[in-house]
Amino acid sequence: MHPELSLVSYTLLSHLEDQRGCRATDLAAHYLLDKSTVSRQIATLERLALVERRVDPDDQRVQVLHLTAAGRETLAQVAARRHAAFQERLADWNEDDLAGFAAQLLRYNAAHDSSGGA
Repeated sequence: MHPELSLVSYTLLSHLEDQRGCRATDLAAHYLLDKSTVSRQIATLERLALVERRVDPDDQRVQVLHLTAAGRETLAQVAARRHAAFQERLADWNEDDLAGFAAQLLRYNAAHDSSGGA
């Protein structure tokens, strides 16, 4: 992880990747964060060239945040490290344990999805 980035920063980067861009106010509303918190996070992400602002083609007054190539690469590196960490932690689990764990994760995610993500 980058030493200047917090978990919130990575969460915002991930959301921008999933949504293929959005406004800072949308990020604040989605994560129930104060606009100033998002603004500070975005300022850091811009300074590190992980995020860029683009004018919305439908409304020239609106700026939309997008990941840069460096932002996408940063997320890919984090995902690869996270994947490797999961593999390491689960390396000595047998097939039955893995199947049970997977079933419980599916159940957890289904409950989360049915509650509207709350």
